Parts: sequence; C-alpha cells; structure tokens
Amino acid sequence: MADQTHVLFVEDDDVIREATQLALERDGFAVTAMPDGLSGLEAFRANRPDIALLDVMVPGLDGVSLCRRIRDESTVPVIMLSARADSIDVVLGLEAGADDYVTKPFDGAVLVARIRAVLRRFGHAGGGDRSEGTAPDGGVLTFGDLEVDTEGMEVRRAGQPVALTPTEMRLLLEFSSAPGTVLSRDKLLERVWDYGWGGDTRVVDVHVQRLRTKIGQDRIETVRGFGYKLKA
Repeated sequence: MADQTHVLFVEDDDVIREATQLALERDGFAVTAMPDGLSGLEAFRANRPDIALLDVMVPGLDGVSLCRRIRDESTVPVIMLSARADSIDVVLGLEAGADDYVTKPFDGAVLVARIRAVLRRFGHAGGGDRSEGTAPDGGVLTFGDLEVDTEGMEVRRAGQPVALTPTEMRLLLEFSSAPGTVLSRDKLLERVWDYGWGGDTRVVDVHVQRLRTKIGQDRIETVRGFGYKLKA
C-alpha cells in the first residue's frame, strides 16, 4: 500500500461501495471503504489517506459534516458524491471544503479520471498531505496588504499567515500570475481543476467565495458575464 495512492471511500450503499472499491483497486488504488461517517472519520485519522471520496448522504455523520471535520485537520483532497447535480448538497459540500464533486450514478472510468485530476493538482503520486505544484513565477508578489510567496507557497495578509487549501492556493496563483486580467470560469476550470472538457462552474464560484473570506472580500472582483480578476 505504501507505493499506492490510498483512497478513503465512505458510502452506505453496499453494492455501490463494493463495486466502486473493486473498480478503484483494479486501477491500482489502495482503498479503505467505510459504510458511515463516523467510521469514515476514524479511518481517516488512523490511515491518513491521499484522497477522501465521500457520499453526501451517509448515516451517523453525513458527508458534508465529515468533510468539515477532515478539513479542520488536513488539506487532503476531498471529492463529494451527490445523487443530484442540482442539489444544494453540492454547494454545501464545496463550502465545507470539498475540492470537487461527482454526480451519481457515475461511470467508473469518469470517477477514476476525476480522482487522478485532483491528485495531479495536489502533486500526489501517493503519500500524505503535500504542497502544490509549480508556481507561475518565482518571488513574492504583493497586492496591497496581500503577499503571495510563489516559491515558498505561503500567503500573508497584513503580515499574518493565511491558511489556504491546495486548491485555494492554486486558484490564487492563477489570479496572481495575471493581476487585473479577467479569467473566465471555464479557463479557471481548465487551469485549476484540469477540466479540459468543461465542468460545473459552481465549483469555481464557491472556491472564489472561500478564497475571498481569507484574503479579503474586495481583493477578487467579479466581472459580470465574464469571470473574475485579482485587483492589481
């Protein structure tokens, strides 16, 4: 298991849990599968997986609450599974700290592709929490009271460190590499989430809101009908 990417999979449906575990293991993942949120939290703390795959509707501790608990302790990537694409649970999961979501029922190959895309963004080849990938430029970039160290992967606001998840850091690096330039949601999905085929722009919107709460609500400007830009 040491050389494999370790997936924590929390799903209460026995058939889906067993079939998905087998599919992931065939693709070379090591999988710890749990039927409820509480056992999932225990497994997370005991095993420190490389990625967590959480169904929204699981008993004991629902997937959104489990995601919050994991995010309180770790920046490990989290993908939520939701039975309805238009469900409020999708947004709640992203607001809780999830990095992406997949709608059920899902194709096994699609799920694997999404997992690998998230792991690429996080720089994982297997192994615990890791830092982001390559920064757009070297040095420290300054925007008002905001400092972005693109080499050390650190952010400070008014001299105080700002804790960002790897996805939030990746998003901020995209903005800081082109301050004042409008980046469309589709472009951000492609660059940050590796969605060359497109994706749900709610993922971008929620992450921008999360980033704003940490670096300042006015630092990232919405350009209606086009996207977002970082104020230079």
